Amino acid sequence: MSDTLAPRPGASPDAIMAHYDTGNEFFRLWIGGDLIYSCALFEEGDDLARAQIRKLDHHIEAAGAPGAERVLEIGCGWGALMRRLVTQWNVKHVVGLTLSPAQARWINEHPPPGVEVRIENWRNHETEAPYNAVISIGAFEHFVHRGLGAAAKMAAYREFFGFCHRMLVDEGRLSLQTIAYVKPSTYVPALITDKIFPESELPLISEPIAAAEGMFELLALRNDSDHYYRTLRIWDANLAACHDRAVALVGEPTVKDFRQYLRISASGFKRGHICLLRMSFRKR
Repeated sequence: MSDTLAPRPGASPDAIMAHYDTGNEFFRLWIGGDLIYSCALFEEGDDLARAQIRKLDHHIEAAGAPGAERVLEIGCGWGALMRRLVTQWNVKHVVGLTLSPAQARWINEHPPPGVEVRIENWRNHETEAPYNAVISIGAFEHFVHRGLGAAAKMAAYREFFGFCHRMLVDEGRLSLQTIAYVKPSTYVPALITDKIFPESELPLISEPIAAAEGMFELLALRNDSDHYYRTLRIWDANLAACHDRAVALVGEPTVKDFRQYLRISASGFKRGHICLLRMSFRKR
């Protein structure tokens, strides 16, 4: 694994694997066969699968990626966005970064032409040619760890935007999706911070925008908290419906923890403690 340098301010490979390598078949049971593990984007009449595709297309268009020569995805999950880029949006080459070996194996079992996945921290990524677009969905939450001071946290976020700036062609776009705290000092149950997402921390709403200052122009920002509440409630219902199969795969304690985390998270969005930001930026 590439992330072997000095300690970084975000989640370690072990912390990422502790969650995302729980089991591909386990996740398929309740997030869906396309393995899209982030907030959907609903319109009237959408089921979850359609709303997830709508979310992918939103980010592809927001990043100006249709027809692009080269696109970078930071935190590529099980590869749904990369597959859609090359099969539906005429993108020639997509590089996806993940710290999860299980996700990389899943993608490499049936890689579409033009898709390349690397088990690599974005801080270690090098490229011979710049990218036309960068997309990152649900990875920003792992770029700092809980307890980091405000200045160090902002420095880590500035490092991320500086990296994206270097990776992009002039006028290239970045589409970013992240959960964020609505206000400072938000209480988060230990189940989330210690067991479900160790070594991770959410930004405040203002922090990504402030961190991008001077490097990127903010083109669009939307808060889709209600969409994440709906996504989480569907996932929880799916996991409840396949309880016995899930237990057979990962055990009763893990299923119990995941259901509790889904309900806690849904409550956070419903009560306005956390929100879901979708942002698009253009390189200055």
